[in-house]
Amino acid sequence: MNRSNTGANLPALRSHNAALVLDLLRTAGEAGISRLELAERTSLTPQAVSKITARLRAEGLVVEAGRRASTGGKPRTVLRLVPDAGYAVGLHLDRDELTAVLVDLAGTTVAVRRSPLDFGAGAEVVLEAASREITALGPHQSRPLARQALLGVGVAAPGPLDHGRGVLHRVTGFPQWDGFALRDVLSERLGLPVIVDKDTNAAALGLALRARPVGGSFAYLHLGTGLGSGLVLGGALYRGARTGAGEFGHQTLQLDGPVCGCGGRGCIEALCLAAVARGDLAEAARVLGAGAANLVGLLDIDHVLLGGRVIAAHEGVFVRGVGEVLSELARREGRAPAVPVAAAGGDGRGVADGAAQLVLAPLFGHADVAFPGNGTGSGTGTGSADSAVGGI
Repeated sequence: MNRSNTGANLPALRSHNAALVLDLLRTAGEAGISRLELAERTSLTPQAVSKITARLRAEGLVVEAGRRASTGGKPRTVLRLVPDAGYAVGLHLDRDELTAVLVDLAGTTVAVRRSPLDFGAGAEVVLEAASREITALGPHQSRPLARQALLGVGVAAPGPLDHGRGVLHRVTGFPQWDGFALRDVLSERLGLPVIVDKDTNAAALGLALRARPVGGSFAYLHLGTGLGSGLVLGGALYRGARTGAGEFGHQTLQLDGPVCGCGGRGCIEALCLAAVARGDLAEAARVLGAGAANLVGLLDIDHVLLGGRVIAAHEGVFVRGVGEVLSELARREGRAPAVPVAAAGGDGRGVADGAAQLVLAPLFGHADVAFPGNGTGSGTGTGSADSAVGGI
């Protein structure tokens, strides 16, 4: 993401430097990487790298993985990340379904659970379902999942919401959630750190970390039970000063249009979902394309990625339809080529996987998605993802 790969040899930056080292170890995978290579790629001194890797080994996060022939001198010892040294849970709370995933330090999804969910049934029902699915993830492992191996829970929920405080606002169609402190309440219940973000932001984060070649700026448009967007601008997830950016579905396209669940008229969400409901997918894609064109014109983004269950069921129709609108925009403005459009993929769990990355990303130095403190007073629901693994 949008950060420097250069370390700094200052005691105050111990966690920053360790995160740089961990990120390189994660990227190296099973092949591993030597201490000398770590020093070269971070600009840290070999002594600093040795101290960091010794601490990471003592904490069980890193192990030696053999030796590699050297161009001169003795063979180099290779280090690798221990993927099962820690896990994050990702929860996608959709309006009618809950998806829970367990993701290891390498970013591999090792367990998935799905169950029906009535988001309108109230907080207690939703919290009970979330707790039940998190507990059920453990037995999927080849060995019992130790409680201390869980670094935290990332929750992706419908917006709008306040990411910084973990508080839901007036979720479209479910105003009863307005002001509910989901992060603090769930953290107290689970005894784990929790971070809450919009479903579209979580998905965009996962895409940015998983597919960096996609470009520095893109919009992820999610069409499922609702319509929203996640924005990655200049390589960083963009939430806005009040964490309210990306409410894409409630831009007005038709002043005298149908009433939307948000209370407005002619919102792109209402128009798009109505077209889907009557089976006019070409019209739904055209409407989605009009909204995408607005984003392209405003933000000059590099790519548009499409996801969500409706898109997944009709990828060709939507990629083609949105692409045609953007191509027409490029012709009118004399720009070529048009901004490319593609399906995001993700096997239907992109939002849940991204929610887990809300927890894991700060461990690897991605400060633009820093883990906010919970302030629950429980002793386990506060602090950061760094502190969850011993303040590395």
